[in-house]
Formats: sequence, structure tokens, C-alpha cells
Amino acid sequence: MPRRRIGFWYRFAAVLCKPPLVVLIKRDWRGMEHIPAEGGFITAVNHNSHIDPFAYAHYQYNTGRVPRFLAKSALFNKGFVGAAMRGTGQIPVYRESTDALSAFRAAIDAVERGECVAFYPEGTLTRDPDGWPMTAKTGAARVALQTKCPVIPIAQWGANEVLPPYAKKPHLFPRKTHRVLAGPPVDLTRFYDKEMTPELLKEATEVIMAAITRQLEEIRGQKAPVTPYDPRLERIEQRRRTEAQTRTRSQARTQGKQAEGQGT
Repeated sequence: MPRRRIGFWYRFAAVLCKPPLVVLIKRDWRGMEHIPAEGGFITAVNHNSHIDPFAYAHYQYNTGRVPRFLAKSALFNKGFVGAAMRGTGQIPVYRESTDALSAFRAAIDAVERGECVAFYPEGTLTRDPDGWPMTAKTGAARVALQTKCPVIPIAQWGANEVLPPYAKKPHLFPRKTHRVLAGPPVDLTRFYDKEMTPELLKEATEVIMAAITRQLEEIRGQKAPVTPYDPRLERIEQRRRTEAQTRTRSQARTQGKQAEGQGT
């Protein structure tokens, strides 16, 4: 595939990052033939380690179609970091926008210019206890339906064994293997030219995440849970448990005071 539009900053980042990645992590990379040689497209990737953006970017860089990641727009105005973000062509997300589509206007522009825009649809590290993809946000589906560009589902596993989610120290030895599997474009044509309601975007997002999860099942040789982990439901359940514990403690204090009163 042609290597183009990489530029100085991306090549500089590659010079810094590739040597330690090559030394510290083995690679089992498949599915590069599904990466489009031309035109704009989206990659939708699962996220299970703070270092997997570097490991995944290494994979994507080697295809000749470098990924442009989404990041908070405020980062683009911060000195060296901002210069590097702009120089490597990363994509600002305008979270302060009241219009959901406008929040991703730079991503839409990038796709229409023929770039690869990399989405982590989950929005953060998975909270699933076993590392499976959890429920996702609708940004990738929104941009895909607006642009009608290919969406390439990509599953990865192994960076999380080097640095587990929320861990502070890496596990470098024995040397781990970063496994990546890119699949064929997700078929979203049935969602085209329809009003982008929350229900439609949710369904399209679930189709994308299901494709990623199937590929992760192949990499891991295991079956994912039937129902993806939902952090929103977990937060609700946690509040219920906290409220129940608070009520129990309050009742215990009241009973204790009553017992003391009876004793006197």
C-alpha cells in the first residue's frame, strides 16, 4: 500500500516509539489486506490498555495508512504537545459543541480528505472484568453514516498483558505478543439516508462493536459474554448498593440509640 501523507512529525514519533515496541513486544498481526489502499475510512478498535494506542498505531503505520486519533480539542493548544498533535494530524473533538455532529466535524473533514480516522468507540478503557469490549458511544457510527465511508473493525489483545488496565507497572517479561486482527468493512448500508435518531445510532454502534467482538473471540479463542458490559448500569447498581448500605447503617444507629434509651 502506498505510504503517503505521513509527514515529519509522524515519522519522528515512529523513530521514537517503534524500537522499544519491537524489542519489548512480539507481533501476530493479521488482516492488513482489509485496510483500504485509497480513500477515507474509519477504524473502530477495542481499548484495553493505556499503551495499546501505541501498539495499534505501530500496526496501522506498517500498512502505509497512518491513523489519525481523536483527542480533546484543548490538547491542540498546549505547547509541544499541541504542536505534536497538529503535526501528526490528530483529530480534535469539540466536546463543548451543543450539536453532536459538530463535535466530530474535524473527523468528518478528515475522512472526506481521504484520511484514516481511528475511533475507540468505548471512549475509555474497557471496564469488563475479563477485558471484552463493553457498550460504546455513538461517535464512530455518526461519522460513518454522515460520510458513508468504510468502517474497518479491528480487535487487539496483548498490550493489556504488558500493562493491564489501570495498572501502574508494566509486566515486560516474559515477552508478550500483541495480536491484531482487522476485518472486512462493517455493512452499515441499511442505516444510510435515515434520520440519525439515538435509536438508529445505537443500533449501528452495536453492529460495529459486534464485529470487533467476533474478531476478538477469534484472537482469544474464547466466547465473549452474550450481553456486553454496560458501565452505566454498573454505576446505577453501585448507587443502589451504596444507598442500601447507608440505609442499613442509619437503621443500625437508630436502633442503637433506641436501645440506649431503653437501657436508661
